[in-house]
Amino acid sequence: MNWAAARVILTGGAGFLGRVVHQKLTARGCTQVIVPRSRECDLRDPDAIRRLLKDAKPTLILHLAAVVGGIGANRVNPGKFFYDNAVMGIHLIEEARLAGVAKFVQVGTICAYPKFTPVPFKEEALWDGYPEETNAPYGLAKKMLLVQLQAYRQQYGFNGIYLLPVNLYGPGDNFDLETSHVIPAMIRKMVEAKRSGAPAMPLWGTGTPTREFLYVDDAAEGILKGAEGYDGPEPVNLGSGQEISIRDLAGLIRSATGFTGELTWNSAQPDGQPRRGLDTARAARLFGFRAAVPLAEGLQRTVDWFTAQTVAA
Repeated sequence: MNWAAARVILTGGAGFLGRVVHQKLTARGCTQVIVPRSRECDLRDPDAIRRLLKDAKPTLILHLAAVVGGIGANRVNPGKFFYDNAVMGIHLIEEARLAGVAKFVQVGTICAYPKFTPVPFKEEALWDGYPEETNAPYGLAKKMLLVQLQAYRQQYGFNGIYLLPVNLYGPGDNFDLETSHVIPAMIRKMVEAKRSGAPAMPLWGTGTPTREFLYVDDAAEGILKGAEGYDGPEPVNLGSGQEISIRDLAGLIRSATGFTGELTWNSAQPDGQPRRGLDTARAARLFGFRAAVPLAEGLQRTVDWFTAQTVAA
């Protein structure tokens, strides 16, 4: 990949992950990065995409844009999460093919895996069952883009790759309790509980499910390493290789925030998928990606960032 000569469209480039990818592109010497904003270019509209590609003339598209949220948001918006995510990718891949874009990188989701996938999740198990129900529409919408890329490679020789990052976290994440994922939600709740002197804090579910988390800088590096060094049809996991229970995660966040109250668990709320943990050997083998930031360190960085933001506000 000759970054100095590349013209890159980075969808979702103003978002949590996209901002870090943009920074890393700049650090690699890429000076031609186009970040379409939704108010100017609706990626659900093929005409808008056509105009974008005509003006930008990209050699590479990094498709990070997505409509996302935690369990609560997925339960409220299953139709929107399915339609928006599917149609954005379908139109963008088709128009990129027609425009002769040299390479397309699709960022998928861990939610595409079946609910009861054996841990660690291997890419070969992606089609072995239905995803966990609370986020299945989102996961399936993203998985259809893998089908599209593989079909386009077979029929048209279109060079599209599909990367599967595990749950992300880090500074700049979404801390809105209505739409956030588990780590930013816990951090915000514990920081606020500590400040108010609350004796206890309730958390969703039983705490028994497991998850794997990837620091946002590591995820951005994995995406760019894939863009640089991988041109194959098979999906590739991006993860840290460290599985942790939600209960143990809450303990780490409690330590990082300094909250000393009791943690209580509301088992009437859903747990989501029972276990998540990735086999990351394929990414290491194919393009040399390994996560660098340990979970405890990444959590402390995230807590410090959030605390500084709220103090400043």
